[in-house]
Amino acid sequence: MTPAIAPSNTVENYLKCIYLQELQREGKLVSTGQIATELQVAPGTATTMAKNLAEGGLVIYEPYSGVRLTAEGTRIASHVIRRHRVVELFLVEIMGMDWSKVHTDAELLEHAVSDRLIDRMDEMLGRPQVDPHGDPIPSATGTIDATVYPSLLTCPLATPREVVRVIDQRSEFLRLIETRRLMPGDIVTVVGRDEEADTVTVNTRKGAPLSLGFRAASKILVKSDE
Repeated sequence: MTPAIAPSNTVENYLKCIYLQELQREGKLVSTGQIATELQVAPGTATTMAKNLAEGGLVIYEPYSGVRLTAEGTRIASHVIRRHRVVELFLVEIMGMDWSKVHTDAELLEHAVSDRLIDRMDEMLGRPQVDPHGDPIPSATGTIDATVYPSLLTCPLATPREVVRVIDQRSEFLRLIETRRLMPGDIVTVVGRDEEADTVTVNTRKGAPLSLGFRAASKILVKSDE
């Protein structure tokens, strides 16, 4: 019988990290080095935890290659992410908190709130599909919208697009794009890209054209062609 592993905050954080990386990598193995980078731990620490998660039946670990979640690991991770994103939206929509400051609070509350409370929050919010940053909210059964959207770095030029998601949750970045009218729901048009200068020029409905670095532009996702 597979040894059990306690569903601690640390375990949930690792599973969530792996789950999100799997979505980005379209199901490919997630390296322990990538996990270490994301969670800001030593590579050896991430490797040890990967082995522990494998012994507990939550991941499949392939030495020197990486890990992938098992069905049980995926179930736990999706529920943690659901709690996090519902809490974020509740803090913004119901409690009136700044969308750039709720990520840290949600990181703490995602481990503490019950599924019953999350379902009540979800009901009060009208069963939303996304959180304040446009991240998809997993359903109560663990399904999630895995639509891949282009970014301001990859979308067509000279075509108005609606911002649908911001994948950088740092407060300073969120405040920046709020100031520049690049929040989910805003309409933007990429009018130029300069690889030499590492800049993307964007027009918004308000204000003069603005310039973003490639890294920032890659974190702002927009609707693709229907």
